[in-house]
Amino acid sequence: MIDLAEDSRSHPLLRLGAQPIALTAAALLLLIAGVTSIAIWRAYTGAAPEPDRVVASRQLQARTAQASEQLVEKTKGLEATQQESIDQLQVVQDQLQTMRRLMAAQQADTKRLSEQVTTLNESIDNLRQSFASARTSEAETPSVTRRKPARHHASARKRGKSRS
Repeated sequence: MIDLAEDSRSHPLLRLGAQPIALTAAALLLLIAGVTSIAIWRAYTGAAPEPDRVVASRQLQARTAQASEQLVEKTKGLEATQQESIDQLQVVQDQLQTMRRLMAAQQADTKRLSEQVTTLNESIDNLRQSFASARTSEAETPSVTRRKPARHHASARKRGKSRS
């Protein structure tokens, strides 16, 4: 079997466990020394973390509220700007539709006028052709020389005789 005496020599923690009152007293003294040093440090610096934390949390809440208000104001500003942009876009779209209607009407007028000009050109060409054909037909028919009426010649003779 294994001897317990040898075990206690090899593990120093087991030896301390044999005197639990001394160990507890030492831990208690360390704990009291730590708490005392913290209390002295707080008293010396004059800073208590709890009020600082409360002040810091209130400042953080105030900043958060201020940031929220700014976000709300900016959001309202963006909404107003967006609505203005939508209104301007609607006006531009209405103007565009009006321009399209005017352009379509102008194109229809241009087409109508173009057709009228084409019709006039065709009429002018037809008149030129008929005028040219009329001239050609006059040139083809022999021209008849007109004779002066007989009485005109007779009166001219009488005048000539009376003068001599």
